[in-house]
Amino acid sequence: MKKIKEIIVVEGKSDTLAIKRSVLADTIETNGSEISIDTLNRIKRAHETRGIIVFTDPDFPGKRIREIISEHVPGCKHAYLEKADAIAKGDKGVGVEHASREAIVDALEHVREELLEVEDELISWEDLMAAGLTGGSDSKHRREVIGRELRLGYMNAKQLHKRLNMFRVTPEEFEQALKALYKNEEE
Repeated sequence: MKKIKEIIVVEGKSDTLAIKRSVLADTIETNGSEISIDTLNRIKRAHETRGIIVFTDPDFPGKRIREIISEHVPGCKHAYLEKADAIAKGDKGVGVEHASREAIVDALEHVREELLEVEDELISWEDLMAAGLTGGSDSKHRREVIGRELRLGYMNAKQLHKRLNMFRVTPEEFEQALKALYKNEEE
């Protein structure tokens, strides 16, 4: 089993169990989207000593938790799980706890580090428009494919632009993701 040096920040106990069945790692649980100051301070301390990987559910509360942590602890690493990989059998919700070992390991192998300051943008808004990732009837689906290919999760166009530059996705990586998108559309 792979060992992760960073502490993985998850939402709850069930997520911790899913992480521990997949990799050797320590976790901090936020106990949902109402993150206490004490929890944020523990996350900040963990970030300073070992580093952290934010690994929340691919839903609105998970996104909110991610944003709160990034605001209080800049420079985090993030792992994203595809929603399809996090859906419980029998429609019992979406979450890290429902993901397979393989999906969790894959997400943790494709961690992205957010940069504290973005000096210049590598991918412009015009690049997104030219790729049909904003403003079109199929833009949402196209962003889903790009998010999956780049391991950034799903996001709207503004969030995609921000994440592409925050995580320093290179024009070459972006081009590779677009090739996968075009191949997906041909099928």
